[in-house]
Amino acid sequence: MTLEQLRIFLAVAEHLHFTRAAETLYITQPAVSAAIQTIEAEYSVKLFHRIGRRIEITNAGQLLQIEAQKILDQVAFTERQLRELNNLQRGELKIGSSLTIGNYWLPDRISRFKQQYPGIYVHCILGNAEEIGEGTSLGRFDLGLVTGEVKQSFQEHLLQESVGQERLKIVVGQTHPWFGQSTIDTAQLATSQWVMRESGSGAQQMFEQALHRWQVESPLSIALVLSTSEMVKAVVEQGVGAAALPELMIQKELKLETLWAVQVVDPEGNKLDIVQPILKLKHQKRFQTQVIEAFEQFLI
Repeated sequence: MTLEQLRIFLAVAEHLHFTRAAETLYITQPAVSAAIQTIEAEYSVKLFHRIGRRIEITNAGQLLQIEAQKILDQVAFTERQLRELNNLQRGELKIGSSLTIGNYWLPDRISRFKQQYPGIYVHCILGNAEEIGEGTSLGRFDLGLVTGEVKQSFQEHLLQESVGQERLKIVVGQTHPWFGQSTIDTAQLATSQWVMRESGSGAQQMFEQALHRWQVESPLSIALVLSTSEMVKAVVEQGVGAAALPELMIQKELKLETLWAVQVVDPEGNKLDIVQPILKLKHQKRFQTQVIEAFEQFLI
């Protein structure tokens, strides 16, 4: 069984269509059919059921799909290591980042890295903190960058290191009663409607932990739950409730005063801040390439 046969099989398994698989691989449809037939004949199994003009993958095909993907992933990883033997002139880096970090904190560091290592291809995927933790623990990302706590089920697989800080600000739009106020106390938090991020978000985790530390027992009135901080910012600017947003992403709005940041204080008037580290995640047991080590220097 050759690597090319495995690539062809995986394309057919993905598209469940011989012609579309051939088109994605830039080969002929007969070549795709021949590769599948060769594997089936060699091992006396059926990989696909032919049902009229469509196909369905068999149990044997499902088994091969899992194992073939593992093999090709390992081949790709080995190729990456070999390319790195030329003084980081070529290579690949896969980063998973939470949304705010990826949009506001990370671009400058990637740009400086690319200036020094122009031949390294950097592939960055954005998601919420839970998605990035899962992806790093499963090996989809070489490095993960998140704020907030990493899910307990992922922690045993990951090394965590602080590489910076993220601060959340309580903000409101121009029509909100808090606009123009310098401070509010913790009891006033329950008097406003709130626009929240989804539960897997690092920013949402930070805010919920802060409420717990501040002993805010009254449940907040939630007007909306949205999937990105950009959406939350836009809605709050229009006057819908209050929100806890990363300081990195609202600097322009605060200068223009389309948003207003209020300082939360305790009953004695002491300032209460929401600050958490930016965490770098790495798999504990996976091989750390020279590319990963080089990029880590730009996170310090």
